[in-house]
Amino acid sequence: MEAMPIIEQIFIKNTDDKNDQEGFERKLYLVRKKVSNDLRGSNTLKEAHLFYINSLSSKTIVYKGMLTCDQLESFYPDLSNPEYTSHLAMVHSRFSTNTFPSWDRAMPNRMMSHNGEINTIKGNINWMKAREGSMHSDLYGDQITDLFPVMEKDCSDSGNFDNALEFLTMTGRSIEESILMMVPEAWKKKKTLSKSRKAYYEYHSNLMEPWDGPASITFTNGDVVGAVLDRNGLRPSRYYVTKDDRVIMASEVGVLPIDNQNIAKKGRLEPGKIFLIDFQQGKLLSDKEVKEPLIEARPYRNWLHDNRLVVRKIKRSDSDTALGTNELTKRMRAFGYTTETLEFMLLPMVHDLRDPLGSMGNDSALAVLSHKHRLLYDYFKQLFAQVSNPAIDSIREKIIMSLECYIGPEKNILEPTEAHAHRLLIENPLLTNTALYAIKHLDHEGHKSQVIDITFDVSESSSDSLKSAVIRVCEEAEAAVDNGIGFLVLSDRNVNKNRAAISSLMACGAIHHHLVKTAKRTKTSIVVESAEAREVHHLCLLFGYGADAINPYLAYEVLEQAKAEGIIKHTHHRRGKDNRIKLDTNEEVIDAYRQGLVKGVLKVMGKMGISTLQSYKGAQIFEALGLSQEVIELCFSGTASRLKEPIFRFWKKRLNNDTAWVGQMMKIFLLMDYLILESFIGEAKEKKRVGTQKLSGPYSLQQGRTIKMPSVNLHLKPIELQKML
Repeated sequence: MEAMPIIEQIFIKNTDDKNDQEGFERKLYLVRKKVSNDLRGSNTLKEAHLFYINSLSSKTIVYKGMLTCDQLESFYPDLSNPEYTSHLAMVHSRFSTNTFPSWDRAMPNRMMSHNGEINTIKGNINWMKAREGSMHSDLYGDQITDLFPVMEKDCSDSGNFDNALEFLTMTGRSIEESILMMVPEAWKKKKTLSKSRKAYYEYHSNLMEPWDGPASITFTNGDVVGAVLDRNGLRPSRYYVTKDDRVIMASEVGVLPIDNQNIAKKGRLEPGKIFLIDFQQGKLLSDKEVKEPLIEARPYRNWLHDNRLVVRKIKRSDSDTALGTNELTKRMRAFGYTTETLEFMLLPMVHDLRDPLGSMGNDSALAVLSHKHRLLYDYFKQLFAQVSNPAIDSIREKIIMSLECYIGPEKNILEPTEAHAHRLLIENPLLTNTALYAIKHLDHEGHKSQVIDITFDVSESSSDSLKSAVIRVCEEAEAAVDNGIGFLVLSDRNVNKNRAAISSLMACGAIHHHLVKTAKRTKTSIVVESAEAREVHHLCLLFGYGADAINPYLAYEVLEQAKAEGIIKHTHHRRGKDNRIKLDTNEEVIDAYRQGLVKGVLKVMGKMGISTLQSYKGAQIFEALGLSQEVIELCFSGTASRLKEPIFRFWKKRLNNDTAWVGQMMKIFLLMDYLILESFIGEAKEKKRVGTQKLSGPYSLQQGRTIKMPSVNLHLKPIELQKML
């Protein structure tokens, strides 16, 4: 209890229309947001960031703290008062899995409690912030800005989910509609769903990306209480309905004692399904009873049919002029292509329709430790789901996964109008050259595009020329958005001997975050035309830092050249497969390559437990190694960088003229000689060479670690003995 904050209860009287409880709720919400924002934004009050209002509502009261279940009743005397009654209780009692515990982060939150993790939380926060620039509401008028930022600082993933849910509910939607928009079921590939239900979810995908991850979420606004399960069903939720009109739902059975003779019904919540009790109707509503009225409320199918653009229908037969052989070779050198790139990365994706397999473990030096030029992508490592957060099998669970997305400017999320459906649908975000050409020349029903040149003059002698170029493209992008451009195409095609390319990842990340900070990101889409990106890891990084679609044009041209030179045959037998892959034309080669990339992207998304590309975009599921804070803040804001600039320089000073590998080739050859030939000479050579051989340079962070000895002797008496633990 030493960390217990000061807790106060206040009472507010409604002096307006007593019959307008919803209006009173909105006023209370506005007051709470304004007070919290003013206090937390104070520069004079040192501990203002610790101020937190559990609840300010005429319908619900939140009691919480860093307490055990047994402590709660005695800590809050209200809960032990026999005259204190309620028609509902939403209880959360679990440990913190991904945030540091604190009194304000304890659950339940103001409208929900949550068992699970939101894997896409960084993207969800950024997208909500970006939408603030387009928001306006008749319910709040000019006071809508007092509700910003929607997301409070220092919240857990559950706290941010609660912020968004409360905002959507307090600005006009029902709580169940808000929940279904944030946690939709897997609708795209389900053949059992009606067209009307699919249209409902498809329409709302234009408004908000799913909050993806394993989750069992309970929610209430005082009038209803319910629960929803994530699309994968990765958290348990079981319920009992008793004959004396009680409903008990929990994460497992046996939470409360129930007489079996008193059970009228029992079951479990299924993936993507919702469970709701409406106290005003006095009724327990099934999934269908909740969703059907919402689906029929507006003509979603007609809105989509009349307004939706599909990229394959606006494609032209034209494309940008192909590079000549000499120019292709120069581009390959400029963007770091090697023989290994073609042989071990591109061709396997064409021949096997998947990204190439490799042995476990990567013993090459980190990019930050290499003296050779490495692509910016190599400085990032993918994060993955672990411990309580399961991954998804992208092959066996492909029915719940999707890369299909709408792109283009978004409208005001607070007004559910037909205009939301007027966007461009892309079924595959890896664009062909003809699809990209169509987008670059798009001028259709108000949709326009503009190409942003992401190259800069190499003759600029300033040490900050690259940074200046990045800032320039950010300013150009913002100006284009202000002029109504809904599609920004970031292109490095202008590379030549006088102009170098900004890394497409750096440019994309910088523009994305710049537009997020200026609340203009949802007014446009970012399409990347890149010679640099060619591997699955590259594409995932671009998507993770804001790209809506990608055209790896140089990889396409390299493969077409390989086809022309006979490196790619007309047909190819897949390994371990009976079927053949037809590779008669360039189109078939590119299609095979795109299939391989798609499978790779889905696999990476699945590793983090994310099901849809719409959720993955902007989610930044990466960590950086060796990038300075200046680069992180400008281009990759919010990304953890384990090695900052001073450590980067420290390591670079210790590099010699070679890059170390843990298993260097001479070691491997000698070991093979020993194992295969089993010769005495081989054994002697192995012992001698392996025992004396030194690595030619640092290859891991551990090599720079030294043990710092304590300045004073450590006294053992204060340390608890093992038997006392």
